[in-house]
Amino acid sequence: MACDGCSTASKLDFEFSMAFQPIYDAVERRVWGYEALVRGMNGEGAREVLSKVSAEQLYRFDQDCRVKAIELASRLFPAGEELKLSINFLPKAVYEPAACLRATLRAARQFSFPMSSIMFEFTENEEVRDTAHLTNIITEYRRHGFTTALDDFGAGYAGLGLLADFQPDLIKIDMRLIRGIDTSPARRAVVDGILTIATELDIAVLAEGIESEDEFVVLKEAGIRLFQGYWFAKPAFEELPPVGAALPTV
Repeated sequence: MACDGCSTASKLDFEFSMAFQPIYDAVERRVWGYEALVRGMNGEGAREVLSKVSAEQLYRFDQDCRVKAIELASRLFPAGEELKLSINFLPKAVYEPAACLRATLRAARQFSFPMSSIMFEFTENEEVRDTAHLTNIITEYRRHGFTTALDDFGAGYAGLGLLADFQPDLIKIDMRLIRGIDTSPARRAVVDGILTIATELDIAVLAEGIESEDEFVVLKEAGIRLFQGYWFAKPAFEELPPVGAALPTV
């Protein structure tokens, strides 16, 4: 099956690559996976790279990001370790889910990268006008064994409404709810509510944007297992950064 967007997409007129940031499992006390973050060839941030993408290039950019992330991860991930590769995708760049996965599946085969290690995340900050289309995307991705994640949860357009329409495998609590949570009863109450809902729906929870040990300790004691943020490691361009050596033993 083909789609119009796949056949009419414009090629990119710029180069880009990926940086990798670890996701830490506080129960196993090890790296659980890495998120691939788009970067310019001189280390420019995602916002600057995205500013170069025209509407006609959106599909091609989304597809090329997936292939680049898989290619680099296949070289960087240690052999024999079970690690997730988290790839951001744009729902509005996916026209027909099955057809738009072809490049991803081809790259996984080409670079011998297990599909069960791939996690696709989309951001709540991108307004979802067609929830049925997004549900079809997630259903197709799960059919191939991919993990699905909702990024920036608590900061975007739809919030809990998205969870009512469909349930991803994982939600990433936005850093604006995390920042200063160790001194904010209100933030702790909101996060406790998210955890209760996630538990009822059998959804894993990741806290992103961790910048201090106090934030980490409070969230771990609340029951969160997966973490990401500068306190663990900053993204590294085309490398896997080591997780900080000063992690607590709690």
